[in-house]
Amino acid sequence: MGLGFSSSWSLLSFCVLLVLTYAEARKEGYSHSLQKHKDEGLEEAMVTKHIHTHDMDISMHIFFSISDLKVGKRIPVYFSKRDPATSPHLLPREEVESIPFSSSRLPYLLQFFGFSEGSSQAIAMADTLKHCETEPIKGETKSCVTSLESMLDFASGVFGIETSFEVISTKLGEKTPNNLLKNYTIVQQPKHIPAPKMVACHILPYPYAVFYCHFQEGENKVFQVLLGSENGEKVEAVAVCHMDTSKWNKDHVSFLLLGVQPGASPVCHFFPADNLIWVPSSAFIRL
Repeated sequence: MGLGFSSSWSLLSFCVLLVLTYAEARKEGYSHSLQKHKDEGLEEAMVTKHIHTHDMDISMHIFFSISDLKVGKRIPVYFSKRDPATSPHLLPREEVESIPFSSSRLPYLLQFFGFSEGSSQAIAMADTLKHCETEPIKGETKSCVTSLESMLDFASGVFGIETSFEVISTKLGEKTPNNLLKNYTIVQQPKHIPAPKMVACHILPYPYAVFYCHFQEGENKVFQVLLGSENGEKVEAVAVCHMDTSKWNKDHVSFLLLGVQPGASPVCHFFPADNLIWVPSSAFIRL
C-alpha cells in the first residue's frame, strides 16, 4: 500500500505557484500581508529557524525520536496553519535586491516599511536579520534567500549544476485546526525518501518572504509520514531525522523535549506546511 501522497511538486509547478501568489500579493499591496505576518510570524519563527532557545511553547512540539516512526505511534504535534493569500511572498530578484537586507540598515528598513522602533514587526525583522548574519555551524552551508532565483541558485550549488531536484512540503488537511497542539497517529508505514543530500528552507518573519535555506553535512533521512487525528483529519507530513547531532548546541530545544544529549541519538522533526525541502529528483526514481 502506498502512502496516498500526491506527487511531489515539479519545479515548473512550484515556479508557477510562486508567480501567481506574487501577482496576487502585488494587487493587494504590502500592508495587509505585513499585518497578518505580525500576528503569526513571531511564534512560529522560533521553530522554523532552528533557533537554539529555551522557549518551550506549544510550537516546539515538532520533534520526535526516530523510534517513533512506526504505524500506530501517537505523537503530539503542533502544525501552524497560515492563509497563503495573506502571507508574505517571494519577490523577483531584481526587485528585492533594490532593498537593503542588513542589520546595519535596520533604521532605514523600519522607515521604509512603516514600522516603529520597538514594535513587534521591528523585533521580528531584527531577529531575522541577526539570524541570517550568524555564522553557520560546522559542516553547514546556509543562505537567507529572498527570491525564487536565489533559492534555486542555492539548491543548485548544493546538488550540483547537472542535478535536477524537486521540492516537497507538508500538506495540511482542510480540517486541520489553526495553530493547535494535537495528538496525531501514524496511520501508514512512513516512506523513506533516499536522498543523498537535502536542502531545507525555513520561512522567517519579514515583510516579504525570506527563507533560511541550509545544507548540513552528515547523514539526514527524509520521510513522508501520513498522520491521522481523532476527528478524521489527515496530514501528509514531511519529516527529517538528523542522525548526527554531536555538533549541535547542547541547549537546543529538541534535547530538552526529548531528554537526550547531543550526539546520543538521532533527532527528528516535522516540517511546517510553509517550509520547503529540496531533494534530487533521483530520490523519487528509487522509491
